[in-house]
Amino acid sequence: MPVSKTLDEKLRRLRAGTATRRDFILADAKDGDMAFGVTTPGPHASGRWRSLEDYRMQIREIVRERLVDIMLLSVSNLEQLAIKERLFADSPVTPAARANDTTDIWMVRGGVYPQRPSRPFRTAAIEHILHGRLGSTAGEPVTGADLGLYSLTFTNEVERDLETVEAFREFRIEAEQKRFRYFLEVFNPNVGTVRVDQIGEFLNDHIIRVLAGVPTAARPLFLKIPYNGPAALEELVAYDPNLIVGILGGGAGTTRDAFQLIHDAQHHGARVALFGRKINLSEHPLTFVAFLRRIVDGEIEPAEAVRAYHGELAKLGVKPHRPLARDLQRTPVARKPR
Repeated sequence: MPVSKTLDEKLRRLRAGTATRRDFILADAKDGDMAFGVTTPGPHASGRWRSLEDYRMQIREIVRERLVDIMLLSVSNLEQLAIKERLFADSPVTPAARANDTTDIWMVRGGVYPQRPSRPFRTAAIEHILHGRLGSTAGEPVTGADLGLYSLTFTNEVERDLETVEAFREFRIEAEQKRFRYFLEVFNPNVGTVRVDQIGEFLNDHIIRVLAGVPTAARPLFLKIPYNGPAALEELVAYDPNLIVGILGGGAGTTRDAFQLIHDAQHHGARVALFGRKINLSEHPLTFVAFLRRIVDGEIEPAEAVRAYHGELAKLGVKPHRPLARDLQRTPVARKPR
């Protein structure tokens, strides 16, 4: 009998209004190779960059420990781990793949793409995510993933944003036809055309506006957005109680930054967190994720979790990136476009 997926169980309870604090959905974003290229796995002690196999080993470890509900991958890593290795076959973790890669996430060395208005683009084909190839037959079992992340970046420039919503419409139609599920990521503008104090409102209005014309059959399972402060998050959550709102992690920062972010976002209504670099660039990802789970389950407060995390690093013989006193500090948040 197939192992039930914790994502599906938690979504059912969230939609039924019977969810508890422990139904918070935690995801690990290991799709960074679609943004950062060679530097994705992070630095190695030798001074070089870690390898693709190092990256995949971290994915295997987190999935096997059942620490997250979703593992987000690039299609190439999904093919290797889900289709060839069957890593998720007997796991409660749901695999997912990044379904598009807009130009604002082309964060290559020497590149300037993130400083230009975002343009829509999709490397991945839905059939490649589902089956690892084109030409599948109706009713063919999914061997890859039936879940993807689709991202939008609005720039307040009409021609660019029109391209963005047209591409999203095409994706939604194809996804519905292929019975492919997705969750929707909406980034802050990547160029400075929106007043800093209006970014949260700008994002909220675009999310509601773009989903207002979408029926249930084509809507995302949940949202993934930047945490633009408690007021913006609470406004979005209050507007539509059926909309499950999640937050993204962003850059690495201190350990306190990560632990406080997930704590505060949950307190103000988020029900999902998807962290990528915060996990990948931590000293010991398995232990780091374990503390994220303890925080959202209400077992430990952020500051206490930082101290306990450092204690675990000492037991493991792992040198922390920062002294404890520094790691307990929070990095000032600069409210600006990405």
